Amino acid sequence: MKQFSFKEKLRILLSFPVIIAALGYFVDIYDLLLFGIVRIPSLESMGLDADKVGTMIINYQMIGLVLGGIIWGVYGDKKGRLSVLFGSIIVYSLANIACGFLPQMNFADKGTIYAVLRFIAGIGLAGELGAGITLVSETLPKELRAIGTSIVAGFGVLGAVVAEFTVELAGSWTKAYIIGGLLGIALLVLRISVAESGIFKAVKENKAIKRGNFFSFFSNKVLFMKYMRCVFMGIPIWYCMGILVFMANQFAPEMGIASINPGKAIMWAYIATSISDFSSGWFSHVLKSRKKAILYMLLLTLVGVVMMLFSGKKTENMYYFYCFWIGFGSGFWAMLVTVAAEQFGTNLRSTATTSVPNMIRGSVPLMLIGFDYLKQTRSVIISAAIVGAIAFALGIYATLTISETHNREMDFVE
Repeated sequence: MKQFSFKEKLRILLSFPVIIAALGYFVDIYDLLLFGIVRIPSLESMGLDADKVGTMIINYQMIGLVLGGIIWGVYGDKKGRLSVLFGSIIVYSLANIACGFLPQMNFADKGTIYAVLRFIAGIGLAGELGAGITLVSETLPKELRAIGTSIVAGFGVLGAVVAEFTVELAGSWTKAYIIGGLLGIALLVLRISVAESGIFKAVKENKAIKRGNFFSFFSNKVLFMKYMRCVFMGIPIWYCMGILVFMANQFAPEMGIASINPGKAIMWAYIATSISDFSSGWFSHVLKSRKKAILYMLLLTLVGVVMMLFSGKKTENMYYFYCFWIGFGSGFWAMLVTVAAEQFGTNLRSTATTSVPNMIRGSVPLMLIGFDYLKQTRSVIISAAIVGAIAFALGIYATLTISETHNREMDFVE
């Protein structure tokens, strides 16, 4: 294993691709979670049901993420990582600016317009993380890969915190959307100087290698099992965020809490996730194992979920504390996406790395459907616990059975 001096590590870890990927993910998370933060005030200001219409809009956004993950992933393997970084940011930036002018749009039902705009934003947002992590993974030496991707995610998830403060300081959900869109346009200018991955360029020159075949994940048993394990590992993260954090207000009555602000729940969860994402790469580096790092963090999250749901009556601040806890435990998102990048060859790497996190996000509508169905005959807490049990069972199984990728070379093809 190659040894680097502290100065060399600093130069590599703060290189332009890492900085640009981190800034991109920051804007991505800001725009991705902004609806969760302004869901209640934005829908109520237009006379719409915050829970019913809000769930529909979240589902539209998540479906957009799934579709976008496939589109941008394939595009990244066929045309290059940079093409995704440029194209995706244009789509979601314009969609978010349009959301800022939603009150002035009177040509259709506001709920429908909102859902369509979030669907388009979801398509755009889907490409950011996968393309950024793929580029960084192929650019950095294997000894520093996990730390570099952790920097990207750790800084990136702070976008959720900034989104909450922006809403509070701007005093308007419409201004917060416009600010997010403008941040994306500004970042687009910075990306002009980023260079394409050398590993990808070498594969692109070989016309005999087929690139970006999404359906190969489902026609080859080995690839299919690797792909599904990557997806299953991340489902507990979005169970925590999609149900326990985004829908935090629904748990208040049963827990004896007057009210819970989902925006603050998101903020505290993502403050913790940012800290954890920064440290998870170092944790993996010390353990010399991606699998052990993810498993330990999954178990920590599971304990937090059980405590949140079954430790009796709580105060509003106690709920935010548990959001912080499960947010910290869920901070292996960068590690998960890095594992996805390391599992697959260069000709399928962008397709896998971009689609996997969005397939995971796309599980949110399924979990919400199950959650809403169970609530018809059970309490909110028991309904959440049943969905959570399934999510964590899948996550732990996948982590235990997936192949270790610590220090794996990236220059290979499927």
